[in-house]
Amino acid sequence: MDELSFLGNAELSSIEELYNKYQSDPSEIDPTWIEFFKGFDFALKNFSNNGINSEALDKEFKVLSYIEAFRKRGHLFTITNPVRTRRKYFPTLALENYDLNEKDLNTEFFAGKEIGIGKTSLKNIYDFLEQTYCKTIGSEYMFIRSPEKIKWLQEKIENNQNRTQFSAEEKKEIFLHLKQAIGFENFIHKKFTGQKRFSIEGAEIMLPGLNALIDHGAELGIQEFTIGMAHRGRLNILANVLQKPYERIFKEFEGDEYEDGIELGDVKY
Repeated sequence: MDELSFLGNAELSSIEELYNKYQSDPSEIDPTWIEFFKGFDFALKNFSNNGINSEALDKEFKVLSYIEAFRKRGHLFTITNPVRTRRKYFPTLALENYDLNEKDLNTEFFAGKEIGIGKTSLKNIYDFLEQTYCKTIGSEYMFIRSPEKIKWLQEKIENNQNRTQFSAEEKKEIFLHLKQAIGFENFIHKKFTGQKRFSIEGAEIMLPGLNALIDHGAELGIQEFTIGMAHRGRLNILANVLQKPYERIFKEFEGDEYEDGIELGDVKY
């Protein structure tokens, strides 16, 4: 990210509107924007020999808008459902919806600097954005009102194209938690057939995720964690994250510890 990356986070139509006001009546806009547009006009006037014409400049802004579209709406086009094709959203992230076309794919744009890959072709920019925002992990964050938080998230997401590289030991740790989660569910399913158990099946990744969150938080000095969650998966979380003894969970599951024959176990109604 460079020091002008904030321009990519702004609404380009708003900047254009401000520029039109600057040209008609500068007193209508903030003095800081006046200075910005003075520099913009100066660059156009005095550095026109650098090969950037008005059409090329217009394309640069369109590519910036295209980058912004992936950041805002890329999560709508992710591959997060392995069972069926997800619902369709419009407009799509096709080039033509942003006044770009396949002829532009081999053209190099300075806008590539906005995502940290420097001046490069539109094809490389598109491939980078699709790999980052439209694969198996969705990232929805542009609604956040704090520019500092948005910038922090963008750097985390785009610096590694939204892919965490795990060491062999970290992969073994993740596998161990997943194995514990599945083993617990299989036991309950066989031992308490037909009982409501609020299975974690399909969301097992929550276990290694929570364990990693708690471990990292402890390293930062956090001494207490409070987890508020739905019924789904809570027995598994109690057993394999909060380390509640299995025997206590099963006794509460059966409701054996309650007097007068009243069974109000952990998952009873």
